[in-house]
Amino acid sequence: MHSLVSLVSILGIVTSIYATYVDPQVLDACPGYKVTQVSSEGATLTANLALAGKACNVFGPDIEELSLQVTYETTTRIHVKITDPSEARYEVPESIVPRPKPDPSVSVHDAEIRFNYTTSPFTFSISRVSSSEVLFSTASHPIIFEPQYLRVKTNLPDNANIYGLGEHTDSFRLPTFNTTRTLWSRDAYGVPTGSNLYGNHPIYFEHRTTGTHGVFLLNSNGMDIKINDTAGTSLEYNVIGGVLDFYFLAGSETDPLEVTRQYAEIVGTPAEVPYWSFGLHQCRFGYENYIDVAGVISNYSAAQIPLETMWTDIDYMYKRRIFTVDPQYFPLPRMREIVDYLHSHNQKYVLMTDPAVAYLPGEGYGPFDRGSQMDVWMKAANGSDSLGAVWPGVTVFPDWFNPKTQGYWDNEFAMFYDPDTSIDIDGAWIDMNEPSSFCNYPCTDPFEQAREQDLPPARDTPPPDPNAPIFGEASPSQRSLGLRKRVDHAGDNLQDPPYHIQNDAGSGALSDRTAYVDAKSSNGLVMYDTHNLYGTMMSTATHNAMLARRPSERTLVITRSTFAGAGSRVGKWLGDNFSQWDHYRASIAGILGMAGVYHIPMVGADICGYAENTTETLCARWAMLGGFYPFMRNHNADTSISQEFYRWPTVAQAARNVLDIRYRLMDYLYTAFHQAHLDGTPVLNALWYKYPQDPSTFAIDLQFFFGDSILVSPVTEENATSVSAYFPKDTFYDFLTLMPLQGRGETVMIDNVNFTSIPVHIRGGAVLPLREKGAMTTTQLRSTDFEIVVAPDSQGEASGSLYADDGVSITQNRTTAVNFSYKHGTLTAQGNFGYPLQVNIARVRFLGVSHAPHSVKIDGRPVKTGSFTFNESTGVLDVNVGTPFDSAFTVQYS
Repeated sequence: MHSLVSLVSILGIVTSIYATYVDPQVLDACPGYKVTQVSSEGATLTANLALAGKACNVFGPDIEELSLQVTYETTTRIHVKITDPSEARYEVPESIVPRPKPDPSVSVHDAEIRFNYTTSPFTFSISRVSSSEVLFSTASHPIIFEPQYLRVKTNLPDNANIYGLGEHTDSFRLPTFNTTRTLWSRDAYGVPTGSNLYGNHPIYFEHRTTGTHGVFLLNSNGMDIKINDTAGTSLEYNVIGGVLDFYFLAGSETDPLEVTRQYAEIVGTPAEVPYWSFGLHQCRFGYENYIDVAGVISNYSAAQIPLETMWTDIDYMYKRRIFTVDPQYFPLPRMREIVDYLHSHNQKYVLMTDPAVAYLPGEGYGPFDRGSQMDVWMKAANGSDSLGAVWPGVTVFPDWFNPKTQGYWDNEFAMFYDPDTSIDIDGAWIDMNEPSSFCNYPCTDPFEQAREQDLPPARDTPPPDPNAPIFGEASPSQRSLGLRKRVDHAGDNLQDPPYHIQNDAGSGALSDRTAYVDAKSSNGLVMYDTHNLYGTMMSTATHNAMLARRPSERTLVITRSTFAGAGSRVGKWLGDNFSQWDHYRASIAGILGMAGVYHIPMVGADICGYAENTTETLCARWAMLGGFYPFMRNHNADTSISQEFYRWPTVAQAARNVLDIRYRLMDYLYTAFHQAHLDGTPVLNALWYKYPQDPSTFAIDLQFFFGDSILVSPVTEENATSVSAYFPKDTFYDFLTLMPLQGRGETVMIDNVNFTSIPVHIRGGAVLPLREKGAMTTTQLRSTDFEIVVAPDSQGEASGSLYADDGVSITQNRTTAVNFSYKHGTLTAQGNFGYPLQVNIARVRFLGVSHAPHSVKIDGRPVKTGSFTFNESTGVLDVNVGTPFDSAFTVQYS
């Protein structure tokens, strides 16, 4: 012990249970490696790396020989992988993140970026071919590769614009001073800034006025990524296991969206979700019984606020056990009655399902008994079931790597969510899947901790009358996921690795408030390596289970914990935020990160805040902002006041107003999701995505583009009725008045923004296919006529598109895809009209028209004088069309 203390003192290491600090000069003095036996074949370079001097052994013995492989996989992607050839080390399994296949036709000479290296010491850089600009460089920073510590450090330009490395509640553009982004999933109540949260996305985009590129480290082990600018700006990876598996993305010198599309080639494009899922969702932890749930549904209808989907948290469960209902508080017949009512009114229902299964041997709890019989639980180091303490008390955790677990999960979903005998849910909500445990480290006696924490908590209200009337009606009558080689951690300290990442869960120990890191899967992998994958694996299993219930339909699965690639199957909410203005503001950076970087566009924060008590004005503002989250849900905690939108007149009106806007834009949003699914184009856009040459946009994260063309500029200060909004040098139009605003690359004060409105502008150059008005359900909305809004840019041109299908099927037999173009006073719509919209084009609205037209023609035929109107004060020309939207058309004025 004395010698260890002396060693860390000599090395300049400060370590605690929370985090380890190492003097960068100490690490930069390590020997690094030198290159030997270089071989090139086509687009692939391989080499050996030999330790270049006396071992540093900073957190364990330096590995003396490494293997380097560099592959130009496409013209815009280079794959750099450094491994230990002497033994199998953990790598993210292909079953979780399938690797993209290299394009065999790629030549190094065609690449847009280039891998450069020095031989002794070995350093490497990635540069842009067209300009020789260095994008990533390890110069002066030797690579360190030890059993439980990997280090790679790159230089960055001053004032670097770095985005990503989530999940976090920091600013969208990450601070460059003394910033640590820790990746280790945890139950992060309050979503604090500067902390590790629920999910892990080791991808960053760097934007410069010369272009945008991306760097992805495919590694699921715990890590600290440190950004600092005290001695030149740098970004440093400190990883506690696995291998160095980098993908470098060239992005583009002109279009930031290219790097998002290139990242989608690795992790997959986002899933298409059902049309109905873009409606309003309502939930609460704390609905005490089925009468509460039915009452909320009725109250939304009475308030004329469109409610698409009702949700229920764990309150419905018997003693917080998954796949159960409490027979007194949420009796199954009454729950089925609620679902039948919702479905008969074209509304939907979603229930919570957690991963932890109550450990109840011999008590007749089917989900535990069936799982035990199939032997699908995570195992402790001694081979027994790995136990935790969660809502139902002592629990086991499903082993998602076990090839039998998918069948187990499918069966439980099929039984409990059976449409004929049980609760016919339309979507799934999965929580606590970091995985979370309430057991404080060391969790030597989960039974005692469950007793001390009163798990499961007793109900504190009497049960309702099982025959109470609801909805104003009379009472009812009585595959294997293994690795080819086993990873050997025999010599590693999994519970207390030599390098401590900055984990903010409990004491900071890796196993605190979660499953033990030495818990094993059936294929031998341990949670030390796979912890950060657990939530995404549960997401995949739940997506598959929902598919098994309705094989032909798209799924809606909303999760809390994610890893790279999760968005190809599920959506996400941003976790347990507070009813505070800073959380309201931070949600914008949160949705921009998920939708604009990590490819999880079905995302939103808990509107009005989850914990603490909201206020009428905060909830009104948040309802307006939440109308532009792709996933729009009001949700709060059992310890908070009720905050359904109808609780306050101001909030109710704010909700009605924004939902009218949202529903009119729903096909525009649906089209954006379809495009994202095709090629990874973001559904939400930071301002710099659209104005990459404007440095004033680089740090903006209180405004954003909803889709390609809708600029949202919410009021962000308490009690304020004005907002300072930045408008780049471009043409914009107010969404409601349609009046033009000429952006001059400066901040504009927007005044008189009452608590039931939100500033929204159309970016010039857009043609928007809008519904003529909102509706109470998305089913009703799909029967509402369209109006086409033409918002020309400064050159007098505009374009847009519409994609439509049946809104739910995975395989579409018929689709409609329309392209709109506008130039010289003529709007042209053409495309494929395979899916019957069965509605009309009510009118076309031309914005920015300077004077009343002499003539207006539809499909070349003049229209009658009364069929169009011109508003001189707003510059809006309205042309009534009134023809079926089932074929190409033109509208022209002169």
